[in-house]
Amino acid sequence: MSEAFIIDAVRTPRGIGKMGKGALSQMHPEHLAATVLAAIRERNNLNTADVDDVIWGVSGQIGLQAGDIGRMAALDAGYDVRASGVTLNRFCGSGLTASNLAAGQIMAGMEDLVIGGGSEMLSYVSYYGMKMREAGLGSGGMGVGNPRLQAKHPQSNQGVCADAVAAMEGITRAELEALGVESQRRAARAIEEGRFARSTITVRDDEGNVLLDHEEYPRPETTLEGLAELKPAFEMFHNMPSQPDGPTYVELIKQKYPDLDIKPIHHVGISSGVVDGAAAVLLASKEYADQHNMQPRARIVAMANVGDDPTLMLNAPVPAAKKVLAKAGLTSEEIDVWEVNEAFAVVVEKFIRDLDLDRAKVNPNGGAIALGHPIAATGAILVGTALDELERTGGRYGLITMCAAGGMAPAMIIERI
Repeated sequence: MSEAFIIDAVRTPRGIGKMGKGALSQMHPEHLAATVLAAIRERNNLNTADVDDVIWGVSGQIGLQAGDIGRMAALDAGYDVRASGVTLNRFCGSGLTASNLAAGQIMAGMEDLVIGGGSEMLSYVSYYGMKMREAGLGSGGMGVGNPRLQAKHPQSNQGVCADAVAAMEGITRAELEALGVESQRRAARAIEEGRFARSTITVRDDEGNVLLDHEEYPRPETTLEGLAELKPAFEMFHNMPSQPDGPTYVELIKQKYPDLDIKPIHHVGISSGVVDGAAAVLLASKEYADQHNMQPRARIVAMANVGDDPTLMLNAPVPAAKKVLAKAGLTSEEIDVWEVNEAFAVVVEKFIRDLDLDRAKVNPNGGAIALGHPIAATGAILVGTALDELERTGGRYGLITMCAAGGMAPAMIIERI
């Protein structure tokens, strides 16, 4: 089997995901993706005719964000027409899955130069989804509107699932708020010290004007006292019908876990932020890197995918981490940096407890609670974040994983060179 190497990783700053309020919200989704593709070409002096494929993740594949953005964004970025592109959807895991598949193509010996990544304009997805609901068309996704599937695998609102996992694990709101405040503290420190500088690019419009050159979402002033005053964000969904005349979102979970006492506890301070963003990871074979004098930054050690209970939805990262560690022949003690997406605080808190991890090694520069979660871009962002941290600290191995709707989790282990 061939080896796959990470040559570079770039991302945009994350903009507030509200139409008209976020700095990126007026961009075309293809242009947003094109910004990181153009940056990775320029930073590495790529001959884009050599790019075998652009494997791209997009979760909200609706309206302007539908279609094959992988191909369209490459063309928008000025790539040679011979650089092919494809777009996939594994919900929140799309960007990491795209990077895994890019690496897999190289490791299989089928390709030599592939870009993996993803983008998401949640400002547009929210706006478009609202217009669809106003038109009576619904929003779909995760089994909603498919009673046959819901009868087999009840699937609820993600926030309600987070509350359900917390109830099942006996994790309190106060414990989750401590994690949320720490995420903000770590992110503020990372920004102040320039820890994201190598990977983050400036987003400009066609005239060269700066649209965004910093993270818009963080709230470094967050305190435990302030979080304690927030109302649960998903309380309204607990007793809301999942569809007309259908069971409530809590009742969907209780179809499978009837004795679970689910209380609304997650709020905006311990849930991932709604943002826009894009990220790309450039991967190459050893032969191509040597021939073109590229200096690899990391080696792909192992990759894995896991499915778990779609009703609880958020619990797959732990088995995914165990599976990818086994594939790599490593133990958890050998991992220097863990990047686990903070979809909800309970996901990371459960992950740390189940694997008995050193908290200092998990999301050392904060996570999506502080920085935001541009759904399909986040996995590729975390690859770059883990790599930058390994280089900063001199660590060897990084593990990246995240929950995805439908009860899934991709995972990747990288080794710093």
